[in-house]
Amino acid sequence: MVPPPPGEESQTVVLPPGWQSYLSPQGRRYYVNTATNETTWERPSSSPGIPASPGPHRSSLPLTVNGHHTPGTPTLPPETAHMSVRKSAGDSQNLGSSSPGKKQSKENTITINCVTFPHPDTMPEQQLLKPTEWSYCDYFWADKKDPQGNGTMAGFELLLQKQLKGKQMQKEMSEFIRERIKIEEEYAKNLAKLSQNSLAAQEEGSLGEAWAQVKKSLADEAEVHLKFSAKLHSEVEKPLMNFRENFKKDMKKCDHHIADLRKQLASRYAAVEKARKALTERQRDLEVKTQQLEVKLSNKTEEDIKKARRKSTQAGDDLMRCVDLYNQAQSKWFEEMVTTTLELERLEVERVEMIRQHLCQYTQLRHETDMFNQSTVEPVDQLLRKVDPAKDRELWVREHKTGNIRPVDMEI
Repeated sequence: MVPPPPGEESQTVVLPPGWQSYLSPQGRRYYVNTATNETTWERPSSSPGIPASPGPHRSSLPLTVNGHHTPGTPTLPPETAHMSVRKSAGDSQNLGSSSPGKKQSKENTITINCVTFPHPDTMPEQQLLKPTEWSYCDYFWADKKDPQGNGTMAGFELLLQKQLKGKQMQKEMSEFIRERIKIEEEYAKNLAKLSQNSLAAQEEGSLGEAWAQVKKSLADEAEVHLKFSAKLHSEVEKPLMNFRENFKKDMKKCDHHIADLRKQLASRYAAVEKARKALTERQRDLEVKTQQLEVKLSNKTEEDIKKARRKSTQAGDDLMRCVDLYNQAQSKWFEEMVTTTLELERLEVERVEMIRQHLCQYTQLRHETDMFNQSTVEPVDQLLRKVDPAKDRELWVREHKTGNIRPVDMEI
């Protein structure tokens, strides 16, 4: 409530005991009996024969701030209670403000795309839901301007795109491993073919044995690479491809659910604005009739005034009902956003961990393959160390000698 400036009321007329003077948000003065909670637009008087007020008018509307009922505030006239929640020209008040004493002006809140936020210039910073983490549930409430156009993108839509992009990256990794498998299979095939080549097959001696082992090691290596490619398929490529096979479909369902809640929120907001406009019109009609009666420009009866007041009260009730439905829709959207964003966060951590594990499996298989490849060349190394040209010459000479008698000079 806005009390009168110091000395203003006391310098003109002293109010009867128990009465206080206040100003409505529109600057109009009204009076409240603090003992009986009676309210009136007319200044009360204690003079004999002059009624103190045309009778008490009690508002049927509970005072609300951001959807929460506020007890303990003196009852205001219906028109006064409604004036504090209506949206006058050039003044965007918070949804749900309903009394001068609990007024929340446009400086306290701001509505963006039908979602009501605390104004950053006047409200203290809110406590994060997960203050020790950069969590999805704390940083994607507002909409973001679409870099590819003039529209906006909901924060949840941004998170959803990241999830779908992660699924695509996972698919591409699987395709990459598949190409690696093809290379391994082709390499193994070529090694096996080369091992059957007959080139230098006639090499003899210890060197011939070493050469034969070289060709055999190619066949062994081909077998190693075939096994490597098979394990890559079963232990890396296939799990990457099949992980969350229906992920995209599930994400679309989730997206539709949140989008439906936003549509419902927008519909509730439109209903609030419509009810606010209706209340403004009813208040204007009541004010005009009241002024006409006060200046004796019309012969309207008190019944006409009561009828206009009832319509104004009903319009105020409708507005409060619309505001309550809006707040319920926004609370539902808020709860689903928190739940869903935390689930998306969990799914992303799970996806990254899954890929990390399978890439570790890939490196492990590579190490094993290298070890097997090394084992295929170890026999070759052993034979190469045993190559003895002198021994080979001896064996060859023994096998192919033609005679050890040297020629002599001819005699006459």
